[in-house]
Amino acid sequence: MTSFVASVVFLRIQDFPIRPASEQARMRAQLEAVVAVTTAELAPKSRIVLDAADGLVVAVLADPRGALRVAERALAAAMAGLPLCAGINHGALRLLGSGADAALVGDGLSVAASVAQFAPTAELRASRAFRDALADAAPGFEASLVPKGACSDASLRSYELFTRDRGELARRRRSFAALSAAAAVALLATGAGWRISQHGQEAFVGGLASKYRETTVQGERYVRALVQKVKMQ
Repeated sequence: MTSFVASVVFLRIQDFPIRPASEQARMRAQLEAVVAVTTAELAPKSRIVLDAADGLVVAVLADPRGALRVAERALAAAMAGLPLCAGINHGALRLLGSGADAALVGDGLSVAASVAQFAPTAELRASRAFRDALADAAPGFEASLVPKGACSDASLRSYELFTRDRGELARRRRSFAALSAAAAVALLATGAGWRISQHGQEAFVGGLASKYRETTVQGERYVRALVQKVKMQ
């Protein structure tokens, strides 16, 4: 038995238990193909993929951002007709057995499964624990997970839910860029103010004028030299 902490993506097929056996087999095969493609960028040793009663579970070690990408890409790939949703959590797991007999247990998995129950088709829901893990692994990136209320499962356990909002991350980036530009302007103004205070306003303005005249004279000399070369040819 191996214990570890990981990000858990629970990919759930909506209404899976009540579908005909032939439809269940087709949908599970589709989901397996989707997961094979979406997890290809992760190192084999950093992921564990196991069957669930109504979908698949992907446990991702030491890469919350990678787990979020897996969930989003799986949902995007499945939009062609597979009624899929996703729940993401970060927590403790235990791996029992090995090979075909391997099984995952632990709070990390049970919370991911519960969170997935609250996700509509083609959407994801993430737990507070996952959002915190994402903030630790990729500071600032957690801004793309916005609050989506709280829900309780059949055992009356309450969960704070989050969902993906790319617009929020883009707004944060624009705000950061604007603040950076404002800070640069402020630094330049501060530098100019310091020079004025050190040398006096007249001296500062005179220095600027002197540099301007010097640049102008150099430009005129360069133009005259070019004209002279043309005449000599």
